[in-house]
Amino acid sequence: MLTTSKPICFAATTKPPQAKKFYGDTLGLKLIEDTPFALVFDANGTMLRVQKVREVVPAGYTILGWDVDDVGATVGKLSKEGVGFERYDGLPQDEKGIWTTPDGSRVAWFKDPDGNTLSLTQFAKSRSKP
Repeated sequence: MLTTSKPICFAATTKPPQAKKFYGDTLGLKLIEDTPFALVFDANGTMLRVQKVREVVPAGYTILGWDVDDVGATVGKLSKEGVGFERYDGLPQDEKGIWTTPDGSRVAWFKDPDGNTLSLTQFAKSRSKP
């Protein structure tokens, strides 16, 4: 039913000025609109609505991620912009915080100003993409 409809991604913030700078300046997403209800970004053709809310309860899992060509290079660039990458007990991660999955994909996690967990994934070449 929705296979031809474009998805819209959502995140939430209690800190709109910091979120605007983070998603716009640090991550490089184009700000489309700043309304009383949300910051709206273009995430490579997908709408990302960062909702302005009174309280954010960060989920214990990734809420938003990007499929990148070179996770190491992307982590390096974001690190230079001040983004810190998460480390998880029991998960073998390299010096940059990148975990290699059993299929060879590589994943790194970081947080936005409200503590939402975001990720970067470089999928293994053998994995078929949609």
